[in-house]
Amino acid sequence: MSRIFTSVLRSVRRPAATRTPQRLYSTAMDPSVEPIRGLDLGVAHSKLLLRTVADVRSNSELQHAGVADGETKKMNMCQAVNDAMRTVLAADDTSVVFGEDVAFGGVFRCSVGLAEEFGRERIFNTPLTEQGIAGFGIGLAAMGHTAIAEIQFADYIFPAFDQIVNEAAKYRYRSGNQFDVGGLTIRTPCSAVGHGAHYHSQSPEAFFAHVPGLKVVMPRSAVQAKGLLLSAIRDKNPVVFFEPKILYRSAVEQVPVDDYMLPLGKAEVLKPGTDVTVVGYGSQMYALENAVQMIERDMPGVSCELIDLRTILPYDIDTVMQSVNKTGRLVVAHEAPRTQGFAAELAAEVQERCFLRLESPIQRVCGLFVPHPLVFERMYMPCAVRVYEAIKNSLSY
Repeated sequence: MSRIFTSVLRSVRRPAATRTPQRLYSTAMDPSVEPIRGLDLGVAHSKLLLRTVADVRSNSELQHAGVADGETKKMNMCQAVNDAMRTVLAADDTSVVFGEDVAFGGVFRCSVGLAEEFGRERIFNTPLTEQGIAGFGIGLAAMGHTAIAEIQFADYIFPAFDQIVNEAAKYRYRSGNQFDVGGLTIRTPCSAVGHGAHYHSQSPEAFFAHVPGLKVVMPRSAVQAKGLLLSAIRDKNPVVFFEPKILYRSAVEQVPVDDYMLPLGKAEVLKPGTDVTVVGYGSQMYALENAVQMIERDMPGVSCELIDLRTILPYDIDTVMQSVNKTGRLVVAHEAPRTQGFAAELAAEVQERCFLRLESPIQRVCGLFVPHPLVFERMYMPCAVRVYEAIKNSLSY
């Protein structure tokens, strides 16, 4: 019987020469195919990073902050986050850092060395209870402390959702501005890392962008992380600070050593353009940068304007609106799933404000509406090729 079965299999199997080769990766991972054609992809080759002292000196935001001409140090994003917390801890005796495993440096080493420098009364581990971490931080902030809490992965922030949304966000409003928890900042690593699967890859920023009373921030690089985190910690409102963990080691810049803050609620125009506005935040900015490079190479004369929102709540609609009124087109991208994602909010607001200036439908390029996959992550991601196609569709409409 087994011989007959084997014989049947052999009779229906196609000859090796005619088999279709199996594709085990998305085209975005093969630099030889269209439309990449040899372009160096990703943060390692990005022109958005301030890699040299000269880049720092010429940066207008750092000039405005008064640190462009000061000392710099080469740091990755993890070290920049550490440096921001060290700056606060040295200047503010009421500041404390706490979370799961932070006393020995944390799983990503963002708090390494802080307990030895500032003492274990100020940098300490908590039990494995995200709800307890958020509730404890609310209590500390209500009593006047600067509370810097860490949720070890953004995927596990949901047990703390009630404390953040129903307590922290509403504390000032329900007391008629008599009390607040503005000293609370919740840091949490987020987004895809290549092998995190369902529970270590999610981007839950849109859940919190729906909540009045919070601020929500996501930086793209080391310089941005330090300046925005210092602003978040000192802001008089509770802030959820999402840190794309894939950038912890990969985003390396010359970072000013001095204390400086970058504005919350203010987007940054990274590249001016005239024909299409491309908007994102966090690690997605590097896919957008590559898509813009490919479009401008393949469509001579086309000029794309690239904008990093940085703050998701409150977001800088004015900068986006001014750009879209100029270009007439908008492409928005983020890693979180498309359905009810933050891109939908931005698209609706721009459509309301810029309708008569739009030349084509607003394009959204987002993660797929599935749980974040493991082996199929490359298919899930809003990669540079998908953004390229969206920009092309917008321009050719």
